[in-house]
Amino acid sequence: MNTNFIDAPPAKTEFWRGVRATIPMIVGAIPFGILFGALAINAGLSVWATLGFSLLVYAGSAQFVAAGLLATGAGIGVIVLTTFFVNLRHALYAVSVGPYLKHLPQRWLVPLGFWLTDETFAAVVSRFRESEKEEGRGPNKHWFQLGSSLAMYSNWQVCTVLGVVAGAQFEQMGQWGLEFAIIVTFIGIVVPLITRMPMLVCALVAGSFALLFRDIPHQLGLIVASVLGIAAGFLCERKS
Repeated sequence: MNTNFIDAPPAKTEFWRGVRATIPMIVGAIPFGILFGALAINAGLSVWATLGFSLLVYAGSAQFVAAGLLATGAGIGVIVLTTFFVNLRHALYAVSVGPYLKHLPQRWLVPLGFWLTDETFAAVVSRFRESEKEEGRGPNKHWFQLGSSLAMYSNWQVCTVLGVVAGAQFEQMGQWGLEFAIIVTFIGIVVPLITRMPMLVCALVAGSFALLFRDIPHQLGLIVASVLGIAAGFLCERKS
């Protein structure tokens, strides 16, 4: 018998731990979700298209980018390519949490993969690493991720609805400066995860080039900055 599993927290405990760990990020994401709903409506999307975006796509930054590109009349190819690169970081998230979840059946892996956002990743990877030191990987760690995921997903849907209502009432809501909450939230997510020099190099290079290339049309500067940041982090890792 694996003694690491004897004192592992039960599924219910892990679930609510995941919910509680995600609450601070939920608070930061509330203006983000409301702003998306409002901007999507003002960009010309229908109510059902906006709600469907959040229900079926569920990728905050990619949703903003796609809605903005639709509003400017960008072609479907540009929209797909841009959102693909914006969401490419999720492949790295999957690589990080994969070893802790690989024993699970597909009925768990599929929804957990769909719900893996920046906020949930930040909560989950910290908990997984912490629990590995304390008690082994345990049989119920996926319940922690489920709790975090459902908390964030529910919040995002509610906030999208609020944004749709607000966007219909306040057409200039996009000029209120609520996007500042997005920046603060992502800083809070990223900074605690920078624990090694290659990570710091990646963040600094990507951030610097994102500012340098911010005027490139269709947010394509983000793609270039992301690639350069990853390349710099990789080279730093190879030399260390």
